[in-house]
Amino acid sequence: MIVLGLDTAVGACSVAVLSDGQPLAVLSEPMVRGHQERLASMVRDAMDQAGVPFSALDRIGVTVGPGSFTGLRVGLAFAKGLGLALGKSVVGVGVLEALAASEPFGGLVLAVIDARRGQVYLQAFRDGRAVMAPDVLPLETAAARAAELFGGDGIAIVGSGALLLEGLAVGARIIPRAAPDPVAVTRLAAAKPAIPPRPLYLRAPDAKLPGGIDP
Repeated sequence: MIVLGLDTAVGACSVAVLSDGQPLAVLSEPMVRGHQERLASMVRDAMDQAGVPFSALDRIGVTVGPGSFTGLRVGLAFAKGLGLALGKSVVGVGVLEALAASEPFGGLVLAVIDARRGQVYLQAFRDGRAVMAPDVLPLETAAARAAELFGGDGIAIVGSGALLLEGLAVGARIIPRAAPDPVAVTRLAAAKPAIPPRPLYLRAPDAKLPGGIDP
């Protein structure tokens, strides 16, 4: 299976092409805005590096959130448009799931994104399996939830919010990744059912139009 994976949800614009789980091309640039200007050219470059035509793709994977509202829309719109043009299925990958998969760890893995305003997006995994649904929580509540799950068998905290929870457990492995590994995103996409992606919004957007209307 040849899969194209895209991530524009958080702190990077990333693209990967995998064949049966093995990377053919991986490109990633740190950025918090400007994904729309870079994504198409990065996809083209990745496909060129992979040496496969777009027609050879079996599916397209894209991160669906939580993350930047603008970034999510860019990635989803591009993936859906490309999938429609090629007649290929498009599947969604949760950003927190992809963050956890980016750092294989045998114990408890907390995927944490700094959601600002004293909140974090949080999801916990044990041995690769989710033990809670993704949620947006005040920092104190997130720390308490994580402490309930921690069984003393080792813990890794990964994501842009990792440093906010570094005092949770002595000896915790802290990995402050700004974005998931695009290879992890693409491998997850390859393993998922071919269900059309939907954005995962855990809270309303920060920006408001005049009159208090959400954009």
